[in-house]
Amino acid sequence: MTLHVQPPAILESADTAPDEALSILQNALTGADDGELFLERSELESLVFDDGRLKSAAYDATEGFGLRVVAGETAGYAHANEISGPALRRAADSAALAKAGHAGVAAEAPRATNQVLYEPVDPLASPAFSDKIALLSEIDAWARARDPRVVQVSASLVGERRNIEILRGDGRRVSDLRPLVRMNVSITVEKDGRRESASSGAGGRSGFETWIAPDRWQGQVDEALRQALVNLEAVDCPAGEMDVVLGAGWPGVLLHEAIGHGFEGDFHRKGSSVFSGKLGQRVAAPGVTVVDDGSIAGRRGSLSIDDEGTPTSRTVLIEDGIMVGLMHDRLSARQLGARATGNGRRQSFAHMPMPRMTNTFMEAGTANQAEMIASTKRGLYAANFGGGQVDITNGKFVFQCTEAYLIEDGKITAPVRGATLIGDGATALTKIEMVGDDFAFDPGVGVCGKAGQGVPVGIGQPSLKIGGLTVGGTAV
Repeated sequence: MTLHVQPPAILESADTAPDEALSILQNALTGADDGELFLERSELESLVFDDGRLKSAAYDATEGFGLRVVAGETAGYAHANEISGPALRRAADSAALAKAGHAGVAAEAPRATNQVLYEPVDPLASPAFSDKIALLSEIDAWARARDPRVVQVSASLVGERRNIEILRGDGRRVSDLRPLVRMNVSITVEKDGRRESASSGAGGRSGFETWIAPDRWQGQVDEALRQALVNLEAVDCPAGEMDVVLGAGWPGVLLHEAIGHGFEGDFHRKGSSVFSGKLGQRVAAPGVTVVDDGSIAGRRGSLSIDDEGTPTSRTVLIEDGIMVGLMHDRLSARQLGARATGNGRRQSFAHMPMPRMTNTFMEAGTANQAEMIASTKRGLYAANFGGGQVDITNGKFVFQCTEAYLIEDGKITAPVRGATLIGDGATALTKIEMVGDDFAFDPGVGVCGKAGQGVPVGIGQPSLKIGGLTVGGTAV
């Protein structure tokens, strides 16, 4: 059963009257260009079943507000975990220092919307705590019975309910109740003294019911087991420059990190992106179209409104290889004379909003993966990625492959371990030779970090063939 929740409005149940909060905010914003009062109540539950037992069960509840005053390019921000009149007044006095000597004109409020991209459900309430533990125990036992080489299983469930409200100086108030769930399975296998591990997970903005159906969690177990068994047979990866075929779905993390951040408006406002000044220019091979869309129902990176109150939307960043758009919060949009795109995001009330990706993906093309493999004399098929490092200012990246195979004479041969992809996003975009017809989103597990803030995101892409990437390996 899905439990629908309609929580009380935060200001109505806080230790300050809504009229008092509005008066405090209006005084702070007098003479400023923009700003808002952001209020939040959130609950998070995390269960981890490891080594045949419940390893941890954690619950966290937070409440607080952040008050922002924007004057020109300067933003004053103060926050507290007590929503009361005295706390609001102290925060307003601190944030208002940003407008010292500034005489601004209040920016137009975000446009109104009635879009609702997820149901107001409570993942912490349904299923019951005991049922979640029983499910994790069942996953553990089922995974161990799948193959005698399984020596370790870890399974987890994470559910979050986040209730936010945004109050603006004109008295307008908007709210959003945001559910978020994720399940994950990690499996370790052993053969002849060698151990390998792999994991698989899924989630989105919904209750748990979709993700804990037997066919769903059993599919996650089978996928983690498959990858772990592949890695048992992997040989050391050779190093050198070679063509690379990327799988569909999660490998879009390379696109997200190496390219996506360079299209966020704050880096262009500061002129620090490798793509600064290139709007209207070719930045990718023909056939490459990249989109950020936070308005896709139920996706992990989706939001009905962003953390400034702007409705999320579909923003085309690259169209047929031409750079045509950026992701904006309200500040970067105003400074660059553009429209806010609904990409103003913050980790919590303790953080200022900034331009961030939502669901970022490359659209499908017309090639098929079999053609990509057949056309590759010597190369690498990268089916899955782990972590990586990226320099946002120049797009240089190093990504680790968690599942990869050699391509020899147009055929996939041995699985390899220790493969890394090395390059820079701007160059990699121009080396895309084939765009697949098999677009897929990731399963709903992405978290993006920027300036110390982490937010849930979605990624996706079809299979791609990229010519002449540098592959780092472990073969001697």
